[in-house]
Amino acid sequence: MARSVAKTGRAAAETGRRWLTSVDHADVGRRYLALALVAGLWGAADAMALRTELLTPGRGVWSAATYDAFFTTHGLTMLFFAATPAAFGIATVVVPPLVGADDVAFPRLSATAFWLLPPALLLARAGAAGALLGIPGLEPPAVGWTLYVPLSRSAAGTGLDLLLVGLHLAGVSTVLAAITLLVTVLESRTVGWHEVDAFTWSVLTASGLVLFAFPVLGSALVMLLLDRNLGTAFFAVSTGGPVRWQHLFWFFGHPEVYVLGLPALGLISHLLPRYAGRPLVGFEGVVYSTLAIGVLSFGVWAHHMFTTGIDPRLAATFMAVSLAIAAPSAIKVFDWLATLWGGDLVLAPPMLFTLAAVANFVLGGVTGVFLAAVPVDRLFHGTYYVVGHFHLVLVGTVVFALFAASYHWFPILTGRLYDRRLARAHFWLTAGGAAVAFLAMLALGTFALARRTATYPPALAPLQAVATLGAYVMGVGQVVWVCNVAKSVRRGADATAEIRRRASEGAGRVWERWAGGDR
Repeated sequence: MARSVAKTGRAAAETGRRWLTSVDHADVGRRYLALALVAGLWGAADAMALRTELLTPGRGVWSAATYDAFFTTHGLTMLFFAATPAAFGIATVVVPPLVGADDVAFPRLSATAFWLLPPALLLARAGAAGALLGIPGLEPPAVGWTLYVPLSRSAAGTGLDLLLVGLHLAGVSTVLAAITLLVTVLESRTVGWHEVDAFTWSVLTASGLVLFAFPVLGSALVMLLLDRNLGTAFFAVSTGGPVRWQHLFWFFGHPEVYVLGLPALGLISHLLPRYAGRPLVGFEGVVYSTLAIGVLSFGVWAHHMFTTGIDPRLAATFMAVSLAIAAPSAIKVFDWLATLWGGDLVLAPPMLFTLAAVANFVLGGVTGVFLAAVPVDRLFHGTYYVVGHFHLVLVGTVVFALFAASYHWFPILTGRLYDRRLARAHFWLTAGGAAVAFLAMLALGTFALARRTATYPPALAPLQAVATLGAYVMGVGQVVWVCNVAKSVRRGADATAEIRRRASEGAGRVWERWAGGDR
């Protein structure tokens, strides 16, 4: 008995050691996904705190500083520590097999990229921990997720400095991960370019964007740290610092949307044909549109700055490019719809999330086209219309595509099958809650309700309550998802055994078509 317990303990220790020290691409990718899960739940808790405050028009649950702190940490946590690691985690697991490589090009560099993220997350959230523990001088940053100057330059507190260092580390991590994936596709693939799939093309393009965009953010963060601590004047108000910060931040910020968006669109292009029962229509158009989005993404950043007083001729240029980037996006939508037309659809959970991602991408993209026009943006720039648009794209498209991928590759990631009933419940709660919450935000924007504030006119309380209700429903959906993951990892049916069983029964469906559930 004692020997058996000791043997089990040694086996568990060996498994834990391997999981922590392995540089195998699949293990590194799983670590990315585990971190993204933790950070995503942390950021979602911030969102629930924000929406709880917004249930009433006046100041209710949180103080102004606390609300601003939740607002700051929610956005940054979701972007840098949830969505980005999730996208690169899935890419790290599946891109090498898709291009015929045994592993990523630089396994140790890939592992190093991941291990920069946990300390980065702890640094970024240190201010919140300091406030919870009552540590003097370690207040949570309350400057907004865009870190606009002059507030971020003058705000007191070590928590903000630690946040800037954490974001810098996260940026370095993303650059290293992008280099690894870029070289893997370029140098380690054993298939011809004509055989490279749509998801790999999207990862290749997104990795290229990272190499140009993230160093700009890193430089801006270092300059802001120097301004705050050494008295430099990179972002001094007297020298136009606030507008300079916006240029640097959005030169990173808008390509970052496509760093997240392109892998999500690639996942849609990869998964949708498998559950539609036919090849992707217009594959070349999907690939070329991906490359076009990558190029055009660096010419749109100033459409976030139409209200700063930039030269009208410059604004017109950025408006034209921002409108033009809708064309390659539309090509993807047309090809997806053509693939669905006449297909033999299997409405498994991965397909449900994929279809919802397509619908949200259309709605989010259309509202983005409106905001790309200077006159419309001047009306809606500071309103909830932008919040609704942003969440339709980042949550409704990117996160939904990541959920689809997590279900599709769940057996590969865990060796287990998930509970299909819980997966469908997760979909309907998430999709329904998102539709209610984000459409309510668009409606609030049409009433010119200012974003970033905790108080609002009492007449808009019903719409705010609807948005909060939708957010709560989404929150319940994520609880269902976490329960499904935990239950399936521990007690789910063995995926290999299920494949063999179905094959022995003469099941005619390939793995991708039945993994998520029967018709």
